[in-house]
Amino acid sequence: MALVPAGDIVKWAYCTNGFAGHRLPEALAVLADLGYTGAAITLDHGHLDPHSPGLAAEVSRIAGLLERLGLAAVVETGGQYTLDPLRNHHPTLISDDAERRVEFLITAMRVAADLGAPVVHLWSGVRPDGMPEAEAYTRLAGQCARLLDQADQLGVTLGFETEPGMLVADLDGFERLRAILGAHPRFGLTLDIGHCYCVEREDLESCVRRALPYTVHVQIEDMRRGVHEHLEFGEGEIDFAPVLAALHGYPGLVAVELSAHSHAAPQVARRSIDFLRRAHDGAGTGVAGTGRPPGRG
Repeated sequence: MALVPAGDIVKWAYCTNGFAGHRLPEALAVLADLGYTGAAITLDHGHLDPHSPGLAAEVSRIAGLLERLGLAAVVETGGQYTLDPLRNHHPTLISDDAERRVEFLITAMRVAADLGAPVVHLWSGVRPDGMPEAEAYTRLAGQCARLLDQADQLGVTLGFETEPGMLVADLDGFERLRAILGAHPRFGLTLDIGHCYCVEREDLESCVRRALPYTVHVQIEDMRRGVHEHLEFGEGEIDFAPVLAALHGYPGLVAVELSAHSHAAPQVARRSIDFLRRAHDGAGTGVAGTGRPPGRG
């Protein structure tokens, strides 16, 4: 296994869905103060609300703030009730009423272009009851092709995330969809480290190396095998030093995703970056055990 050179720079970021109790400018300032160099901004009711009539002005204000703080960004679209106040993550790209999701993702791409964010995150959704898998993939690919036309025009890249329990739940599913889309150069992968550990058959380092050629964004958190629950680092089963070593050469953001931890966001964000720096140092030196500290303190 190649080790990460001691001077290798990782672009640590944090998903703003983990700062739901903060105004977005406050969250970004906290992250910059803690040493993060990026943010995965979740478009939702409290942060760059996609339904707000003042969205354009707010995007312009946040773009200026990102520049002043020295933060890079990607746009994340995983808000649970962004489009439907009663149904979680609905509609999806494979729903009968998918048009609202398509329109939302086009808005997200426009926001990303105005922010100078190169990547927009998305996912498949759950296969509707009774729909054959092949039909679901055909429907999903058709909607992704529409989005890729917009991505070409706006100069952004789609970062498709595999999600446990959804139609595209693993790397096999992503590669299947990518092949249907003709390996479009703007169709990349959001590699979620915890998700890979949760569902993939291969060991985690092999998954990372397999995914790197088309990875455009990375999300990271601890997790347990077979249990889709985002955990703070050290509370799950992942050894992160070898994972970070396998990511060597990846140039984009590595964003902590702990959306259920907003109640203690500044403290969790501080613990997270401290943990990841220690794990990265362990990857660079080959010292065993630094990816799993004995406690959070």
